[in-house]
Amino acid sequence: MTTNDHTYLVKQWSRELGFDHCGIARAVRLEEDARRLEQWLNKGMQGTMRYMENHFDLRIDPSRLVPGAKSVITLLMNYFPGAGQQPDAPKVAKYAFGNDYHEVIRARLNQLLDKMRTAFGEIDGRGFVDSAPVLERSWAVRSGLGWIGKNGNLLHKQAGSFFFIASLIVDLELDYDAPFAGDYCGTCRRCIDACPTDAIGAGKVIDGSKCISYYTIELKDLLIPDSQKGRFDNWLFGCDTCQDVCPWNRFAQPTGEPAFTPIPAILNFKTRDWEELTEEKFRELFRHSAIKRTKYSGIRRNLHFLDGSFPAGDDHQPDAGV
Repeated sequence: MTTNDHTYLVKQWSRELGFDHCGIARAVRLEEDARRLEQWLNKGMQGTMRYMENHFDLRIDPSRLVPGAKSVITLLMNYFPGAGQQPDAPKVAKYAFGNDYHEVIRARLNQLLDKMRTAFGEIDGRGFVDSAPVLERSWAVRSGLGWIGKNGNLLHKQAGSFFFIASLIVDLELDYDAPFAGDYCGTCRRCIDACPTDAIGAGKVIDGSKCISYYTIELKDLLIPDSQKGRFDNWLFGCDTCQDVCPWNRFAQPTGEPAFTPIPAILNFKTRDWEELTEEKFRELFRHSAIKRTKYSGIRRNLHFLDGSFPAGDDHQPDAGV
C-alpha cells in the first residue's frame, strides 16, 4: 500500500471508532511552543501543578516519546451533552457528564493502533489523551483542525470547542494535512469578559493558577483561598464559562457517543442532593466519571466553599486525602 492508502485508512478507521475529526502532521520538534511554555512556567501560571514542569523535552519533541516518530495523528471526539443540569444546582463541567474520557478514548486509540499494525505491519506508536506530556492543541493546529481561541481552547469552525483531543504518535510516514491558517476570534472578547476569576489574559495566555477548574480539581489544599469567595458562579467541578459564551459553540451538536451519555445524578442532583451525598454513594455513582479525580473530600470542600453552609467540625470537611 502507498502512503496515500495508509492515510485514507487511518482516517476511515478513526471515523469508525467514533472520532469526529482527524488531522495528521509531520512529527517535528516544537521550537516556538517550547519558548511559550517556558515563559508560561517561569511566570508561575501553573500554580501547584508542578507536574507541568516535568519532562519538558518530551512535551516539545515527539521523537522522545516514540523513537523515530514520523507522524502525529490528532483526533477530536465531541462530548457536548444533549441535556443540562437542574436550575441553580452546583455546576459540573460538561466534559464530566458521562464516563471518564481517559478510559473511553484510550481504548479507542489502542484499537486504532492495532488496526494499523494488522494492516500495515510492525509500527511503533503510542496514544495519548491528556495523560502525558503532549501539546495536543499545537498538534491540532498543525494538523489543520482549528485555531487556538483567546480562551486557550482549540476552536473548530464547524464544531466549536466541546470535544476531547487525543494524539497518536507513530513511526509511520503518512500524508500530512496543511496547518490551519488564520484566527477567527477577531475582536470578540466574550470569554475574557465572562471569566469569573479573570484567568484569561491578553495574547491567549491563560493563568492556570486563577482558573476555576484549577481550584475545584487540581488544587489539593484543604481550603480554597478566601480571596476567591463569591467568584465561582456556583461551579462545583470544573468550569465551562468561557466555552458557553463563545459564539463558535453555536455550532456544537449533542454527541452521539453512548459512553458520554450524562450520568443521571449529574443532571438530576440539586444542592441538597450533593450535600447529603455519602462517600459510599459518591464512589458508586461516579466510579466511571472524571468527577472521581477530585475525590469525595474534594467535592465536600468545593461545596463548602460555594455555600459555606456546613457547620464547623463537620465530619465531611476535606482531609489530607483531597
